Amino acid sequence: MEKLKINVVIAGRTYPLSVNNTKEEEGMRKAANAINKLISMYEENYAVSDKQDVLAMCALQFASKVEISSIEKESTSREVVEKIKELTNLVDFHLK
Repeated sequence: MEKLKINVVIAGRTYPLSVNNTKEEEGMRKAANAINKLISMYEENYAVSDKQDVLAMCALQFASKVEISSIEKESTSREVVEKIKELTNLVDFHLK
């Protein structure tokens, strides 16, 4: 399968990328757009003169969202497993 060649602009710089399909292209463009919006927000609300600092804060913001989501998912999974165990024990009790 031929890869699609696209360009995305992040913090005023153009980055050429290769993607596998239009879904991946859409994801890359949406991600670049989200990064650019976050950059604008940091630049408007904080006295940041160095793009490197702004990009580092963006990376931290996005990475923390992934980690928080993972922690919440693990917590939810544990809760579900505990409820299933409780229900299994209850059913076992009533079947005896």
